[in-house]
Amino acid sequence: MVTLLLDQTQLEVVLSPFERAVTFHRENLRVARETIIKVQLTDDAWTWLRGVPGRGTQVPGILAAGTWKAAATTDFVLIRRHRPGVVIDLEGDEQFQRLIFTTRHGLALTQALRLDVSEEPVDVTEITGTIPVSVQKGRKRPVVRPRPA
Repeated sequence: MVTLLLDQTQLEVVLSPFERAVTFHRENLRVARETIIKVQLTDDAWTWLRGVPGRGTQVPGILAAGTWKAAATTDFVLIRRHRPGVVIDLEGDEQFQRLIFTTRHGLALTQALRLDVSEEPVDVTEITGTIPVSVQKGRKRPVVRPRPA
């Protein structure tokens, strides 16, 4: 799973050695914060794929990693199985128009992008770890007991 680091100027997607091998990328992805125009959480990142696979690895339903190309777009993809993910739309980035990857830290990323952060890159889970999270309590359902016969 990717590690997401954020500072005042950029988002860095840190890839493990395995992820670097399957995506055919030698370095971490660095995206300027001002190029991020939309961040969306998704339950199934596979539905966001567009175009055809370029350099990378694809095992349908299990792994999609690398570059995907459509008519006028190039996307970076790192999807494992059918897990929750994040879709980041970019405008003005030299390399990609969209980043799609599976991560458990999508909510932390969306919260961290709204905050002023330090000049040093920090993991998004650490940035949002100090923020109180509002939890809405649902209605209590009535207890249904069988009627005596």
